[in-house]
Amino acid sequence: MKAAKVLLFFALLAAAFFGGYAYKGSSGSGQASGGRKILYYVDPMHPSYKSDKPGIAPDCGMKLEPVYADEGPSEAASAAPKGKILYYRDPQDHSYTSDKPGLNPETGNDLEPVYENDPSAYPPGTVQITPEKQQLIGVTYGTAEITSGAQTIRAVGKVSYDETRIAHVHTKYEGWIDEVFVNFTGQMVKKGQPLLTIYSPELLASQRELLLAAKARDVMKKSPFEGAIDHSRTLFDAARRRLELWDLSERQIEEVIATGNPIKNVTLYSPVTGYVLERNAFPQKKVMPDTDLYTVADLSRVWIIADIFEYEAPNIRIGQTARIELPYDPRKSFSAQVSYIQPQVDPMTRTLKVRLEAANPGLVLKPEMYVDVKFRIAFPPALTVSASAVLDAGDRKTVFVDRGNGFFEPRSVETGAEREGRIEILSGLKPGERVVTSGNFLMDSESQMKAAASGMQPAGAHEGHD
Repeated sequence: MKAAKVLLFFALLAAAFFGGYAYKGSSGSGQASGGRKILYYVDPMHPSYKSDKPGIAPDCGMKLEPVYADEGPSEAASAAPKGKILYYRDPQDHSYTSDKPGLNPETGNDLEPVYENDPSAYPPGTVQITPEKQQLIGVTYGTAEITSGAQTIRAVGKVSYDETRIAHVHTKYEGWIDEVFVNFTGQMVKKGQPLLTIYSPELLASQRELLLAAKARDVMKKSPFEGAIDHSRTLFDAARRRLELWDLSERQIEEVIATGNPIKNVTLYSPVTGYVLERNAFPQKKVMPDTDLYTVADLSRVWIIADIFEYEAPNIRIGQTARIELPYDPRKSFSAQVSYIQPQVDPMTRTLKVRLEAANPGLVLKPEMYVDVKFRIAFPPALTVSASAVLDAGDRKTVFVDRGNGFFEPRSVETGAEREGRIEILSGLKPGERVVTSGNFLMDSESQMKAAASGMQPAGAHEGHD
């Protein structure tokens, strides 16, 4: 009997012990280790989401934070979002939205407002980064601004001959070269300078015909027949005209008439001032009308052929001016003007050839010389951001917009021309918005992973914002 009482005492003691432990365990889910009572748990990014148990938020994958009874709602939850109400939604089913307050007919829950600055209203892919982490990854900022100004397009050019200033010296009759005065390639000649003398039986015969026609004209002046006088004048004019068409000068023709003797060896003169590029004139050589005796180039003006990349080509137009600089002496510069733009792009270099014309004082610009070509392009005012702010993935271009409190929204944008380190924004941003200019690559990686975890596509991966 005594033993039974002892066993009953220990049984009651064990029941009391385990009963107290179970009670403590049942109340522990609502208390912190320090004795503070936990009311519920919230998503730090979406404070409207509440849970009576700890865990992971289903929409963004962030760890739920406790809200204690002695401090009221957490800082994230108590910071009531301000600004314009965008829409209303079911606090438990975010897929149900309405533009008016009321109830969700399926769940019966009261719809809650979603404000313009509410983090829960941010597009998918929005990330929150603490100041410490921003400093660690080197986040810097810039602003979308309306800017205007100018940009310099630089290109490499090569000096070439002005093809309109190249002269070819040849005869219009057969003959033999007698004497050569300009006897090497590269020699400088002036306009009207003797180049060579040539003997031509055909030209000699034509001079004699002129002398006979001149004598007949003088004889027929005393004729009583007016028709005979006119006929002699016509013959004289025809003989003279033939010599003119064979490029005998007025002075040479007058010399033949004045002396009464034909010129046996006719002198050819340079038609322009320039340098001899080619020489085919040698003593005793027979020449034909199609023989180029000399090729002379006037270098007082030259062409410059510049290679422009195809994306820069829309900024170049005919009549535009550019500066020409010498690589070995930048202090010397020349003004040039665009006179021609090639209609096709080189398939290998993806460049377009642009021809400029420039004066060449002192003949400083020499053919085949390379020069630096600078086009100054003025741009009208436009919305721009730093070029480093735009992440170009080929099919989309994204910038990260600072929404405050460490939140960064991926924004799809459409870009235009790049100018002096800034790029034009055609759509997707507004003036004054703050964007990330450095550290955005790592930010984009985190945004993509977060969007993948929530099963949604980042905002920057599809349609942009106006």
